[in-house]
Amino acid sequence: MKIRKRYWLACVAIVFCLGLPMASSAVADDDDPPGRVARLSLADGQVSFSPAGTDDWVSAVVNRPMTTGDRLWTDHDSRAELHVGSAAFRVSGMTGFSFLNLSDQMIQVRLTEGTVNVRVRRLGDNESIEIDTPNLALSILRPGRYRINVSETGDTTVINIRDGEGEVTGGGSAYTIHAGEQAVLSGTDSLSADIQALAVDDDFDNWCKERDLREEHAASRRYVSDDVIGYEDLDDYGGWRPDPQYGNVWFPHVTVVNWAPYRYGHWVWISPWGWTWVDSAPWGFAPFHYGRWVSVRGAWGWVPCPPPVVAVGYVRPVYAPALVAWVGGPNFGFGFGIGGAVGVGVNVGWFPLGPREVFVPSYPVSRVYVNSVNISNTTVNQTVINNYYNTTIVNKNVTKNDVHYMNQSVPGGVTATSGQNFTSARPVNSNLVRVDPKEAAAAPVGYAAPSVAPPKQAVLGAGAPTNNHPPAALMSRPVVAKATPPPPPPTFAKQQAAIQANQGRPITIAQAHQLEPERTHANVSPVRMAPAATAVAPKMNTAPGNLNRSADPGPLTTNHPANGQANYNANRPPSAKPNGNSNVDTQLEQKHQQQIQQLQQKQDQERQKLDEQRYKQQQELQKQAADQQKQSQIEEKQQQQLQQLEQKHDQQQQQLKEKQEAEHAKTQGQKQAPPPKSKPSSDEKPHH
Repeated sequence: MKIRKRYWLACVAIVFCLGLPMASSAVADDDDPPGRVARLSLADGQVSFSPAGTDDWVSAVVNRPMTTGDRLWTDHDSRAELHVGSAAFRVSGMTGFSFLNLSDQMIQVRLTEGTVNVRVRRLGDNESIEIDTPNLALSILRPGRYRINVSETGDTTVINIRDGEGEVTGGGSAYTIHAGEQAVLSGTDSLSADIQALAVDDDFDNWCKERDLREEHAASRRYVSDDVIGYEDLDDYGGWRPDPQYGNVWFPHVTVVNWAPYRYGHWVWISPWGWTWVDSAPWGFAPFHYGRWVSVRGAWGWVPCPPPVVAVGYVRPVYAPALVAWVGGPNFGFGFGIGGAVGVGVNVGWFPLGPREVFVPSYPVSRVYVNSVNISNTTVNQTVINNYYNTTIVNKNVTKNDVHYMNQSVPGGVTATSGQNFTSARPVNSNLVRVDPKEAAAAPVGYAAPSVAPPKQAVLGAGAPTNNHPPAALMSRPVVAKATPPPPPPTFAKQQAAIQANQGRPITIAQAHQLEPERTHANVSPVRMAPAATAVAPKMNTAPGNLNRSADPGPLTTNHPANGQANYNANRPPSAKPNGNSNVDTQLEQKHQQQIQQLQQKQDQERQKLDEQRYKQQQELQKQAADQQKQSQIEEKQQQQLQQLEQKHDQQQQQLKEKQEAEHAKTQGQKQAPPPKSKPSSDEKPHH
């Protein structure tokens, strides 16, 4: 209790004493940056990435945060996976994927060609997910599993809904697609829809289901909110241990000497947040954008956002670009918000924020945002946050007093690199600057990141330049949208000039929208708004004989073995008979379909059994670890009791010894004293 009180007082001291000059300023609530991003969690094969506002394509880097305007391209035999909140997007080969809009309420995807599988676990009351293709817009209405395929020519979209419900809008028509249905939607100016029974799962579908099971069985869901992007990777690379002060703490399994958070990775610039950390570890997303870090008995541990509790107010965890504090001084050389810039010979240093320490962004935000980003990521008093906001942002108090941060004095907790390395997206651990522990512990501390306009390399990140990208015709292919997306992002050159004019600090979203984009620029995603639509009942064609996956579906294929589609022959009349054995063929086809479904069910059962065995093994291991810890606690308690008994025994012996000595001294005193003289009795006569 005393320790917790000490950290709370430290936060109060931050509020009332630390008037750091801030790079951020007060903005309206509706101009706050989004509280979530997309995480590129997997890139298998040749996956290319293009940041918003650029023409350049680089190899995709796992853990890169993605937002509005960012684009992906998966080449032949390649796959990618992205997570946004409770939704997962899995992209197959030869697919063009980008975000038209990514905000707290909207996920709007532009799919120009190829296949994407969408898994939605939850859908908030005000949350919308829309997939826009060249001939329609799909609005996801319920949680479930969806697969969308766009033909190479862009005039046909096939939608499979295994669970859930969706609404298709395009060509003046609106169709509702239900669970267990496959819809083939053709045409651009007008849209025709044919509904079939679901096709048999292929390799890509099975892979997506395996990824889903992995997330559902993640033990970390018991300790961290599943709105924290990247929680599913924690089980394979670390373990959870309870701590009496911080609750459940996750400790990574690292073997690197002098490992510390925010040391093995690189810095990139992502608007509107500015300088953003990209970690190189496969698990390195959740622990670096949510929660706090703490050193427990010499080991670094991550204190996460707690999972929702019934009947308790829940705030969805808010993404942060990097939860660090910045250090200055003679060997660090930047002014942390007083106009200092990173230049030649100037080093940059930082350390992770600890539990209950307030994070104040370097980018323009409102009071509501500062409250949300802290309350959802650590245990800190809201009054403290409000006072800190008033002191540093509203009143712009430049008075600075020294405040102790728990991780600043941890041995090896401060990381530093050169300014050139910092701004060029190079690995930090390959270009470390030696930091003296005493000097690091006494260095000035600030919340504002270095004030410097990013070079282009900082926006592109650590990916290598690549020629693997979609053709120009595909990049400029328009898509149909039901919801109006925000204006396309301005070019990087215009953003860079605006950031330089803002003294190297991030600009607001509203300021970015005021920069007129170059409409002919390749990064602009053309959109055709869907006209007013009339609800239409689609043509139902659910006979199993109409599903033939063995034939090539022509323009629906995307040259990836996992992208097979149902071969729906829409041009053949139902009564047409290609040969005299059509009834036999239909019966054989039905038998084959049943055999395939039975095999699939058997495989699913076996896979589920294996998953359950793995889950039980994990539970047993965790129970063993808990039992070992409990046994250690019992042994420690017994040892303490034994020590107490020994102390009590020693005290009793001492008391007994003192008592014996006192009695002995009393006895000796009685022996040395002369015996008292006795008087003669009255009956006795004197003897003569």
